[in-house]
Amino acid sequence: MSLYGMMRTGVSGMNAQANRLGAVADNIANSSTTGYKRSSAEFSSLIIPTVTGNYTSGGVTTTIRTAISQQGDLRYTTSGSDLAINGAGFFVVQSPGGAPVLTRAGSFVPDAQGRLINAAGFQLMGYSFANGDPAAVANGFGGLVPVTIAQNELVAVPSKNGVFTANLPAGATPVAAGDLPSLNAATASYTAKSSLVAYNNLGGEVILDVYYTKTGPTTWEVAIYNQADAAPDTSFPYGAAALQVQTLTFDPTNGKLDPASATDITLTVPGGQSLTIDLSKMTQLDKSYTVIDAKNDGAAPSGIDGVEISEDGVVYARYENGAVKALFRIPVADVASPDLLQVLPGNVFATTAGSGTVQMGWANDSGRGKIVAGALENSNVDIAQELTDMIESQRSYTANSKVFQTGADLMDILVNLKR
Repeated sequence: MSLYGMMRTGVSGMNAQANRLGAVADNIANSSTTGYKRSSAEFSSLIIPTVTGNYTSGGVTTTIRTAISQQGDLRYTTSGSDLAINGAGFFVVQSPGGAPVLTRAGSFVPDAQGRLINAAGFQLMGYSFANGDPAAVANGFGGLVPVTIAQNELVAVPSKNGVFTANLPAGATPVAAGDLPSLNAATASYTAKSSLVAYNNLGGEVILDVYYTKTGPTTWEVAIYNQADAAPDTSFPYGAAALQVQTLTFDPTNGKLDPASATDITLTVPGGQSLTIDLSKMTQLDKSYTVIDAKNDGAAPSGIDGVEISEDGVVYARYENGAVKALFRIPVADVASPDLLQVLPGNVFATTAGSGTVQMGWANDSGRGKIVAGALENSNVDIAQELTDMIESQRSYTANSKVFQTGADLMDILVNLKR
């Protein structure tokens, strides 16, 4: 055996154990780092072809593997902006330089501009609801914008959906055709009336007068007017036509809406959006006019009181007046081989040829984990295992140093033979 080869092999072993100790040191140092994934040194042998009768020693090389796909325990917090993924997948964050990367570290807090920033300075990315329900871009980071919760502005939410549920009296007398509210005459007559508050684009209140008028044994006319157009001290005639008129038909056997009947009414709120009011639970029973449920969405101008994030990643703003509005949806990114992602500073990861390209999707869908608000993912480091590995590496390093020392001693003997 070559003495130089023996010494080279000893150095190779010491270098390999030094790499292992370096990984162990990083793991121990980051045992409390949110979302940190432990690294380990994997050894492989270097074999040098030997000549008959002589053994030529090779050595050992190391490959660092990171257990990215191994999930850490969830730790619950009191902050609603702390996020964790229970299952597979990653948050998409953007570095201060603007590059999108992946992470499991979800300790997000709003900065001065309302952007959600984690402890390493990366900002959370998502899809905005500004142009309607977003769709995930399946094969890349296109369409993602910083998730921003602005606390320094008032937001008005126009009404778009409503519900009106009431019982219409079956024994009411039908109104003559010439006196129906839809004709907007001074002599208009009706069976029952209610008013609803809706909100226009600027958050202004619009009072809607809703008239229910029996026109036949099982038919009712629904007419909705803008109260601002009503005649002084009366109702009819209004200064403008009805915003919308609809006919409801009831089944005489059970008092519910007939399957062929309309089940909603859609109108345009003056100065606002198209408002659809659900009437599907209306009944015609032998009881007086009784309102059971009446509401519209939308809200007057108000500031954001808090933020709620659902399991499917939708970020809702909760306003001071109780209104809730969807602002962003946080996607969950995944790759074919997470353990082959490139580890970058700041507890983030980038794709490589081995990991595969990023596939975007929604939480709790297609094998992706669900998003848990008010929780953080702990490091997956096991301190006891790391201490065991450290002791083992220390002993192996010492043994390899003895090999090198023995080789050096033999080399001294060889050199001194001539003396």
